[in-house]
Amino acid sequence: MKLFKTLLAGVVAIAMTACDAHKDFPDTTMKVGHVVCTDGKVVPVETADSLGKKPIAVVFHINRDENVEARGYAVYLNDTPNRAFTDSIGVKQGTSADIYALDGNANTYALYANTACGSPIADYVFDMWHYGQSAYIPSVAQMRLAYQNKAIVNSVLLKCDGQPLPDESDECWYWTSTEVEGQESAKAWLFSLGSGAIQETPKLQSHKVRPIITIND
Repeated sequence: MKLFKTLLAGVVAIAMTACDAHKDFPDTTMKVGHVVCTDGKVVPVETADSLGKKPIAVVFHINRDENVEARGYAVYLNDTPNRAFTDSIGVKQGTSADIYALDGNANTYALYANTACGSPIADYVFDMWHYGQSAYIPSVAQMRLAYQNKAIVNSVLLKCDGQPLPDESDECWYWTSTEVEGQESAKAWLFSLGSGAIQETPKLQSHKVRPIITIND
């Protein structure tokens, strides 16, 4: 009996040691601050550098809601040039106008596909698609998520030679893809990455966008 107990204790010890060994494996879970590469891989920026992969965007949000299909969102390394939201006033361009919806992708398509007027900023973002990564103009709610994790994202953007999300009052305002409810034919929302504030703005004004992409798998 004593011999059996001794053997059993040895087996348990070996099993526990084997389990502990698993802790040495790298954590491959996607995290805020990881980079999306041109081949679609999402990895730490140090891994991308060691493998010679080219980052295209930085993860700023991980989805925890099982009712939302997207795994998360990533922000492009650089801003677009200033462009108008629309080329003519007086037209509702078909966005949800919901400042709480994570629907920038659908909004951007609505702007792009509207036949009653053009959208210079949506046209620009559509034309910048690369490597199968479909860029779009974030909604107000998606810009809020980027703002909440700005410090982490900025540290990685600098490592990738990208443009940090700004604090300066004359640099921090960006178009969202969300029109102003009740004034959709004339105004859309600007978002401040300096303060998290939003400002309803005439759609003929020119402002920049920080495009984002959805991470699906």
